[in-house]
Amino acid sequence: MARKHASQGTPATAALAAAGVPFVAHPYAHDPAAASYGLEAAEVLGVDPDRVFKTLMVDVDGRLAVGVVPVSGSLDLKAMAAALGGKKAEMADPAAAQRRTGYVLGGISPLGQRQSSPTVVDESALALETILVSGGRRGLDIELDPAELIRLTAARTARIGTRRD
Repeated sequence: MARKHASQGTPATAALAAAGVPFVAHPYAHDPAAASYGLEAAEVLGVDPDRVFKTLMVDVDGRLAVGVVPVSGSLDLKAMAAALGGKKAEMADPAAAQRRTGYVLGGISPLGQRQSSPTVVDESALALETILVSGGRRGLDIELDPAELIRLTAARTARIGTRRD
């Protein structure tokens, strides 16, 4: 995989470059009218939506956490809570998510967050050679080995995604 440095200028790409992790930056023209940032990225980049993962901030028993699931489905909040040993999970307040991560909605990356949070990556990522996640801004995805994402975010893996059919 080609290695690109922090030329895209986000904390996520800087974190990858500093760790020496190879990745490919995939910038694209973001349409502000797009209903789903992740599905937009998959379509514009011509990538299977099962390989493009969205980063969701969740409140688990009063603590913020990160769920990373394919854009082809949605996050199972009960499974997310269970993966972190919690009882209840709900989507985090958008303002709290932006403050915690330092990123804007639609551009939240699991990497390079202002303050790290417990992270769970859907186990479907393990079957893929590479996945795409937000690069830290709308209109930028980064492709990398899912094992590297898991390592750098100290994530655990669990079945937290549900398929849309």
